[in-house]
Amino acid sequence: MATKYDIPQNILIEKVAEGLKNVEAIQPPAWAKFAKTGSFKERVPQNPDWWYMRAASVLRKLSLKGPIGVSKLRVVYGGRKNRGVRPEHFRKASGNIIRKVLQQLEKAGLAQQKTVGKHYGRVATPKGNSVLDKTANALAKELKKTVMHPIVVDVKKERKSITVAPPKKRLFVPRGPPRGGRKPSSSSGGGGGGRGRPTRGRSGKK
Repeated sequence: MATKYDIPQNILIEKVAEGLKNVEAIQPPAWAKFAKTGSFKERVPQNPDWWYMRAASVLRKLSLKGPIGVSKLRVVYGGRKNRGVRPEHFRKASGNIIRKVLQQLEKAGLAQQKTVGKHYGRVATPKGNSVLDKTANALAKELKKTVMHPIVVDVKKERKSITVAPPKKRLFVPRGPPRGGRKPSSSSGGGGGGRGRPTRGRSGKK
């Protein structure tokens, strides 16, 4: 049986977000379509279902790294802020959004508060882990059908005659005049002063 560790996180989060749409306790507030997810963002999210995507992502974080609180989740979802010509600086994500998502997950019975040693925060409940694992198992079966489906090819029908073109003959191109633009005169000596290539010859002295 496949678990949440065996499926890529982007595929798992999208599938879990579709299931969270049917949960009454998880609903985006009225201001969700006007709010940015952090001060480092320049625009509001383009995905209309971004609230459910963030809820599914937070649920996965609680299952993997819980107990975890709002402060650490703000760092996880933070990013670099573009400050123009000045160097970029890291900024945390919006704490209000994460806090509301945690409260809704806790109200739906998918998260709970817990203390483990010195760490206090929220973790995924058995119900929350079950949602992740069942979704991962269903995705694994779908991926197995699409990826591992055998492809049967009739070689006799698909065989085609392949004609190989003969290699092209290389044409001989005679070398042009030297870079000077004119041939050196034969009357010039070995160190001819023309712009052409100097010619080898004996000097006229005896």
